[in-house]
Amino acid sequence: MDLIRIIIAILLPPLGVFLQVGIGKHFWINIVLTLLGYIPGIVHAVWVIAKK
Repeated sequence: MDLIRIIIAILLPPLGVFLQVGIGKHFWINIVLTLLGYIPGIVHAVWVIAKK
């Protein structure tokens, strides 16, 4: 299941984080990072998915 979340995180980083932790601190951080730059959003999303 984590592989599917990582693929989703590469395509839409906030969605990958949402599927892992729901709407919380990490979700909002990821939205900001994705708006600032797509790559930081991907890195954060993969980190959140791998950590949990």
